[in-house]
Amino acid sequence: MGFPTKKYNKYSNFHSDYFEELGSAFKSIDLNILNKVSSIFEKNYKTKNQKVLVCGNGGSSALSDHFACDHQKILNTINILNPIIISLNSNNALFSAISNDINYDSVFSEQIKQIGKKNDILLTISSSGKSKNILKAIKEGKKRGLITISFTGFDGGLSKKISKYNIHVRSKNYGIVESLHHTLMNLISQYIRNKNLSSNKIKKINF
Repeated sequence: MGFPTKKYNKYSNFHSDYFEELGSAFKSIDLNILNKVSSIFEKNYKTKNQKVLVCGNGGSSALSDHFACDHQKILNTINILNPIIISLNSNNALFSAISNDINYDSVFSEQIKQIGKKNDILLTISSSGKSKNILKAIKEGKKRGLITISFTGFDGGLSKKISKYNIHVRSKNYGIVESLHHTLMNLISQYIRNKNLSSNKIKKINF
């Protein structure tokens, strides 16, 4: 099991150990893979008619919506970038229809069948990397020629193994994994934004 492995009676001790675990987990992220994935997103955002599909369950569902919101809104302010990002969690009517009429395991893969195109990106966010609907989404994405990227934690599950690119957070604490998945989302968008702005504009805006 991961942090915490003991009972705490003082907040200050829990606080200190939590941030030690957070820092260790952040350092575990493979910088080379993160750099490669950032370049893949940047290329996608500069290519006409290519899109990003993103999905997750629970807290990762919220991160999927947040990813779509931030990358779509913030990066579209730069003329040479034109991100088209769809959270597969955001259409509640479609989501519930697929879940009800087919099964919950297919809520993402069925949408990929409908709108996924070759060279689109599929980003799956899953702390465990084991959710059946996430694994089915990755398999469907690969079948249709999408570039599959996964954010994982814990041991990474099968998502870590079958996606083309995996960014893994080495922690067994859901809060820490989800916090760092959120950080990854911001790191990628802010780096791409910074890279494609002039020095003068960078000085005039808040990131």
